Amino acid sequence: MRLLLRALPAVALAAASAAFAALPVVVDGQPLPSLAPMLEKVTPAVVNIATLSRSQEANPMMRDPFFRRFFDLPDQPERRERSAGSGVIVDGARGLVITNHHVIRDAQEIVVVLKDRRVYKAQLVGSDSGTDIALLRIQAENLTAIRIGDSDAVNVGDFVVAIGNPFGIGQTVTSGIVSALGRSGIGAEGYEEFIQTDASINPGNSGGALVNLRGELIGINTAILGPTGGNVGIGFAVPTNMARAVIDQIQRFGEVRRGRLGVETEDLTPDTAKQLGVSVTEGAVVLRVEKGSAAEKAGLRPKDVVIAVNERPIRASGELRNRVGLTPVGEEVDMTVLRDGKQIRVRARVGELYRSTSVVGEGVPQLAGLKVADIQSGMPMYGQVEGVFVVGVERESAAFKNGLHAGDVIFGVGRTRVRSVKQFNEALRTAEQPLRLALVRGDYRIQLVIR
Repeated sequence: MRLLLRALPAVALAAASAAFAALPVVVDGQPLPSLAPMLEKVTPAVVNIATLSRSQEANPMMRDPFFRRFFDLPDQPERRERSAGSGVIVDGARGLVITNHHVIRDAQEIVVVLKDRRVYKAQLVGSDSGTDIALLRIQAENLTAIRIGDSDAVNVGDFVVAIGNPFGIGQTVTSGIVSALGRSGIGAEGYEEFIQTDASINPGNSGGALVNLRGELIGINTAILGPTGGNVGIGFAVPTNMARAVIDQIQRFGEVRRGRLGVETEDLTPDTAKQLGVSVTEGAVVLRVEKGSAAEKAGLRPKDVVIAVNERPIRASGELRNRVGLTPVGEEVDMTVLRDGKQIRVRARVGELYRSTSVVGEGVPQLAGLKVADIQSGMPMYGQVEGVFVVGVERESAAFKNGLHAGDVIFGVGRTRVRSVKQFNEALRTAEQPLRLALVRGDYRIQLVIR
């Protein structure tokens, strides 16, 4: 990323300031509406992020060491790639910057450029592919941090401003409204409750700020939906309450330790509500309760309808998953449940995802850092799902950076169903890129995209 820095003479700056000061603030006795005063306070907290990464040949056959050895091919040369994104300073004293996981994924070097053009190398504190949130730290003084707002207080129709670095051209401000709330199914893992906005968001805006007219951060811009990859008035931001839960865990543990209840759920529909005899039309219906799970210990039953967690409404099954998944393991959640037409309260202590087994496992050439094994008697998920169990994932490996975790059960590669390590390796050798893995993690089935 080339930075063009020019020093302006002090005289020119003074003249410019005087010219702006002479502009009228009222016309015909009426004040001119402007976001400038708010932006003057907020924009110093939004930064540009440049990353340097190294990638290899995309052909999956060329990544197979046995293929290269058979045809006596040399090791693949690495290509240096640069990319640009955005970030938001959330703690000036400690130099903490939030951005997107996909902005810094696979980055060997991360550089943060402030609005005043100061440049700093950044350290990755931690990252979570599930919510697409990452936390960086820079060693700098006199940083301006943004004020974090309550994303639960956001309403459709609220005016918002997006600030970021589209196409790497520099800090840019766009405006719009909140178009929708609680959007999901946009990304890969599905820990999603996106704020949708029509404020222009383009490549490079990722990791930037979505703020309300008070200058409070309500979302981290993360995705766009458009046939050309450009803005068409549909952009998405991770709500700050979700981002806050992620960075709290990253600071405590270095990662997000997702919990589980041990239930299978589905969205409540009008037809299901009629069958169950409940008057509400939004919630998560419990289909199955796992034996010995946190849900069973708490007294949850099939046909229960969860309508709130910690007094925050639950509109769909995915929202229940998000709330529980971002609650630290061992903490309790207070659920409001409809059972037989009556409203009751249930308290459950969040359990831990399956993470370990005594089985050693074997490495996977196409996914460095990943160790898998066939599911055997006595292992987690035995008899519940067919696939390969992820025994371990080395930190900072390609598998780790792409969001795989110990305890995952992989049951699909692209459109190919896999039930053993042998089938898994065979499917990887012929899979199309980007690689798509279907897996079970805790209570839910998700899909990971490996690039």
